[in-house]
Amino acid sequence: MPARTAFATKLRARTPLIGTFVKLRDPSVIEMLGLCGFDFVVIDAEHAPFDRQALAIAVLAARAAGVAALVRVPEADGTWISAALDCGAAGILAPQVASAAMAEYLVRRVSYGSERGFSPSTAAAGYGTRGIENHLQSQPGETVLICQIEDRSAVALAAEIAAVTGVDGLLVGPVDLAVSEGLTNPSDPAIEALGVQVISAARSAGIAGGMFISDPAAITRWTACGASLFVLGSDQSFLMQSAQAGVAAARQRLSGGNS
Repeated sequence: MPARTAFATKLRARTPLIGTFVKLRDPSVIEMLGLCGFDFVVIDAEHAPFDRQALAIAVLAARAAGVAALVRVPEADGTWISAALDCGAAGILAPQVASAAMAEYLVRRVSYGSERGFSPSTAAAGYGTRGIENHLQSQPGETVLICQIEDRSAVALAAEIAAVTGVDGLLVGPVDLAVSEGLTNPSDPAIEALGVQVISAARSAGIAGGMFISDPAAITRWTACGASLFVLGSDQSFLMQSAQAGVAAARQRLSGGNS
């Protein structure tokens, strides 16, 4: 089963899934993350310098690694969504979804036959080998839409957003939630309480509830709340953490700390 179909099937069944953000444009990064065992990666076109060419290469790398690739688009604009899905992405992570109306708009942009242009010659369509009918029939089963909830007003409307047909999951953005509340700690109890509301809304609607986490230990707490989708850090954070630990260990030995 292709990675994007397997991912969509598991996401909709609320099977626990672990992914990470990709912010570095070197495609070998995605290949390495695939070898690490991640279920998916999120190519962060919102906060990292991915143009259309870099996006296509990143998704190609994900296909080579056998790992599903979501794309966090910088805008709800149909151009970005179409480009990501035509490249063969497994779905869209839409930031700052603030209402059911916006979710409905995103569903139309993700789906053929409404506000998304169709081509049977894209990478997603096997460069024409699928044929029009086969690609139209296959696309719904391999393409997901996850809405990111990132401020208090969106939290209040999370149940309405989750109830929109075609929305497959809600992902809590705790850092944006904290900043929107004038805080700097995404683990603040007030922010975690908002996150619980979002996960509860997703669970009640029968869709996946997701959480961005920096510490794997947090999975236990959020799984107990009903979350099944986890975005663990990013390629940048893994690089920084490993490099910092390595340098610190080396300097300790140079100073004779473990001699």
